[in-house]
Amino acid sequence: MILNGYLSGLDKQAEDMFFRLVKQMAEREDVTEKLKADDQMEWVDRMNNIRSRAKEVINNELIFS
Repeated sequence: MILNGYLSGLDKQAEDMFFRLVKQMAEREDVTEKLKADDQMEWVDRMNNIRSRAKEVINNELIFS
C-alpha cells in the first residue's frame, strides 16, 4: 500500500511538472495558437520537440534520480 501511494504521488508530480514545462517552453519559444492556425505542421513539429524535452527533464529530475 505504501508503494502505491508513493508511485501515485510521483505520477501526479511528474504530470504537473510536464504540463508546466510544456506551457513555459511553448510561451518562451513563441509556439502559439496563431502559429497553429498559420502553419499546423510547424506547430506540431515544435510542440513534439517541446514535449520530448519536457519528458527528458522529468525523467532526469524525478524518475531516474
